[in-house]
Amino acid sequence: MSPYPYILTVTVLWLLYRWSWSRKLAGLPLPPGPRSLPFLGNVSDIDIVRPWRTYSEWKEKYGPIVSCRLMGQTVVIINSERIARQLLDQRSAIYSDRPTGPVPKLFGIDFITAFLPYGDTLRLHRRLFHQALRSDAADSYRDLYLDKARQLLSNLLDSPEAFEKHLFLYTASIIMSVTYGHDKVSWDAPPIKSVAELVELINVGLAPERGAILTAFPILTRLPAWFPGASFQRIAQRTRKLALESMNEPFEYVKRNMAAGNAPKSMVSDLLTEMDEGKEAFPEQAVKQIALTVFVAGFDTSSSTLSAFILAMVLNPEAQQLAQQEIDSIVGVDRLPDFYDRPSLKYVEAVFRETIRWHTVAPLGLPHATSSDDVFEGYFIPKGLSADPDCSLILPNIWDMSREGHDDPDVFKPERHFASDGTLLPDTIAAKPMWGFGRRGCPGRFIAEAATWSAVVHLLAAFRIMKAKDEAGKEIEVKEEFTSGVVCRPVPFQCSFVLRTTDREKAIRLGD
Repeated sequence: MSPYPYILTVTVLWLLYRWSWSRKLAGLPLPPGPRSLPFLGNVSDIDIVRPWRTYSEWKEKYGPIVSCRLMGQTVVIINSERIARQLLDQRSAIYSDRPTGPVPKLFGIDFITAFLPYGDTLRLHRRLFHQALRSDAADSYRDLYLDKARQLLSNLLDSPEAFEKHLFLYTASIIMSVTYGHDKVSWDAPPIKSVAELVELINVGLAPERGAILTAFPILTRLPAWFPGASFQRIAQRTRKLALESMNEPFEYVKRNMAAGNAPKSMVSDLLTEMDEGKEAFPEQAVKQIALTVFVAGFDTSSSTLSAFILAMVLNPEAQQLAQQEIDSIVGVDRLPDFYDRPSLKYVEAVFRETIRWHTVAPLGLPHATSSDDVFEGYFIPKGLSADPDCSLILPNIWDMSREGHDDPDVFKPERHFASDGTLLPDTIAAKPMWGFGRRGCPGRFIAEAATWSAVVHLLAAFRIMKAKDEAGKEIEVKEEFTSGVVCRPVPFQCSFVLRTTDREKAIRLGD
């Protein structure tokens, strides 16, 4: 008997099942949210500069999962870590895609891991990242973090007014060493200069609201750069050029050193060696792509966290003083801290945790998309990968999650991380929402977390971080203000770094 009638019957039954399931889903409501205008949706309801604040306000009215419309597209906002874990972690098989749209390709960064659709290429990137940046690999770089932290202190001794550049350089030098084995870096030379500009332009160009407009009107991507209002085209032209430069130049540096037999250990050299020895089979292009991903993802976020820490210390001298008293009592004054001291520095750990909680570097992260329709607690969440106007993108409001369960969440208060008996609460910073969710979690989080802690504890040990004074000796006021974009950092401010002891200066200079 021919199998075709059987196959036809099964196919028809499956299609009928899908049709009836779709009709069932279609009868369910979307998550609650504000009423929207035709096509424009809720654009006028949202604070475009800081949309996470609007989404948090909607949480109070509609609940922890909210939906709205932006330029004809459904947006599902998750304002709860519990729900984010249930969907983005536990159902990661269908919540790990990215929304389709022209922006990453237009900007020439669609090959970066964070923007890849879920599929074979993303799985390859994730495997290579796990191999190179897992937790034990991150621990092997501890001496590097300490050396670079001492160099940061030395730079601040020489030119404290340029502290923002020193923070960028600290982060970049660690990334360059880990990724490419490139130890000597300069702010005004490639690839640092190119990557700094690239990251700044990406931050401007990739806001979800801009992406929604270009997705709704893809014809805009064809406008010439000179056309009025097409400034995004000029930005895109520049990012395409910078992305290629930033990907190729440091990679070729590693290959030249490997050919000469003097390549330092690095993520790129290790992966290329395994490929050459036949231990692994993957395209060289994939190594280039994940290397640039590490640079782009870590360059701005880690330095932004450190800038927020310095701002917090200027605004909260009491917390700073308590942390420094703890360092002096445990570490002493004749040396600088190291990772062996970390378990004993409880209050410093609380300051570190509070910095991360108090200032959310990427308030909305990057949007997720569902690869199929889903139902959650009676709400219909449409798939996010088609041209259908009912497709959706998923935004985790990480800013709101960082405030959940905390009294006075705007206040910088390290004490909130202690139990009532004075013990430090159990916590794992590397598992915080700021690192993302599920199969889209930050692969470099272990290195970023350790490197940031190293800088924080060294800054506390070496300096009193205070308000700067003007020519008349009057303190210059500092405001708690942050920029907007995919990544947010403190608005530029002035401060003063006062060396705490001459013994610490000796320890810093000995490390030069």
